Formats: sequence, C-alpha cells, structure tokens
Amino acid sequence: MSELTWHTVPPLRRPLLLMAYEGLFDAGASATAALEWIRDHTDATLIAEIDAEPFFNFQEHRPLVSLEDGKRTITWPSTEVWACKTDGARDLVVMIGVEPHLMWRSFADHVVEVARRSGAEITATIGAMVALAVHSRPFPITGSAANPELARRMNLGQPSYQGPTGVVGVINERLDHFGLAVMSLRVSVPHYVPAPPNPKATQALLRRIEQTSGVPTKYEELDSDAAEWVRRVDAAVVSDAESQSYVSRLESQIDSDEESLPSGDDLAAELEAFLRDNTEGPDDADDPPGESGIN
Repeated sequence: MSELTWHTVPPLRRPLLLMAYEGLFDAGASATAALEWIRDHTDATLIAEIDAEPFFNFQEHRPLVSLEDGKRTITWPSTEVWACKTDGARDLVVMIGVEPHLMWRSFADHVVEVARRSGAEITATIGAMVALAVHSRPFPITGSAANPELARRMNLGQPSYQGPTGVVGVINERLDHFGLAVMSLRVSVPHYVPAPPNPKATQALLRRIEQTSGVPTKYEELDSDAAEWVRRVDAAVVSDAESQSYVSRLESQIDSDEESLPSGDDLAAELEAFLRDNTEGPDDADDPPGESGIN
C-alpha cells in the first residue's frame, strides 16, 4: 500500500507545482506560510496526502495531542497537496508539509508522482534561508535551476554546491532525473530575526511567485503586516546600541551591492517561452512507480 493517498483531482489549467517544507529550508516559516496563503486565497481542493508514519522519527518531531469535548485527538506531521484554481493563466498545485527525517528517496519519488499525476508543466521548491539580509531593505530572492535554458531565461543560477544535502536537494535531483523542469526559489531572512512569523519574507516570496507564474497571489494584502513587522524590529534594534551599529553596517553593505533583477513581465514571458520550446514530455520508461494519469 502506497504512503501517497489520492483524492479526486479536478481538471487543472497548465498547473505549476509549488512545494515548501517546514524545517531547515523554511526560516521564519516564511515559505510554508506563502503556500498556505495561496491555498487560503484560492479555490483550493485537497487532492493528495502523504502518510507520515514511514518518513518521521517522532522523537524528533512529536505529534500533538489535543482535547475536544473530553476526547483525545492526535495530530501527526502531514504533507498535503492542494489543487488551487486561480484567476491567472494557469492553476497552481501546492504541496505543504514537514521536512521528513527518513526514506528521502521514497518521499522524493512520491513528489515525482504528484508532479506527473497533477499534470504540472513545471515545478518549484520554495524556501527561506537565514542570511546577511537586513529587515529595513527589500529581501532578495535567489534561485537556481539545473536546466541551463531555464536558468538562463529566468535569470537563475545553476547549482554548484557539492557536499551533504537536504531533502529539497534530493527532490530537485529526482524531478530533474525524470525530466520534470524544476527551479528553486528562496528568500533571504535576516539572521538576527529568524523566528516566525515573518510576513515581509512571505510577501516577498508571493510577489516573486506572481511575477514568475503570472498568477495573482494578492501579496499586496500583506503590506500592513509586513510594515508592522518592520516597525517592531526597528524598535528592538534602536533599543540596543550594538545592534543598531551592526544593522547600520549591514544596510551600507547591502545598498552598495544592489543588483538589478528582471521585471515581473520579463519573468512570466521567459517562463512561457521556455515551456513553448520544451513541450516534449519526459521518457515514459523512467516513470516512477504509481499511476501517471489524472483521475
């Protein structure tokens, strides 16, 4: 019996699969919050779930117990897949979960099946990393893609790191192995305020997702939350002279290192051009176990 359970998958228009996992690649819970925002602000349907049992060491990530009318309920770590109907040119599929501890190859193969069965034209892992960002400046979005043409068109880097990796690295490798175009987008979060929530980082990711996909994400509705977050951090920084001096030095460094990024229109147009030029599907002989058609 597969750990991946499917529900009814509605017809989707040229979907983009977005994935975010709570853990090391989700500083400030910014990435999972971005995909939860998309789920909550679209016509979303739960289409699949991955059972937590084989993939977690529950001593490291314990389930939660709650009481309702005197009855105990256990909530386990979950990975859910939602089909999100949008007002844009394409629909979105969002996978939201917790970074698994065990059986990463099997988990990644389930992700490949989700991409295939949902009909995703392209996939993206969404993340957030602590970095030398500063709260008073725009948070930079960086990214990479193993496909040279996709990297060139989307102004992304190509992976150059060699060494120990995480589950996101395994997922990206498996998607690329099966011929599924994948990119990785991540926001830089100030290392001196890593705790969640971080509405400014979440908003930055939503804005880049909208620019890239052409799908409205309503990121503007987070303006007041992001501004209030900045005000709170400002107040904490000015109360400590050493922190204020450090942040001022960071601001000067970042202001001198600014680089221009392509406009949202450019990104969406380049993504469409890449998809037009790469319409041939992956080799069916490399299909992972499981069904490959939409039910």
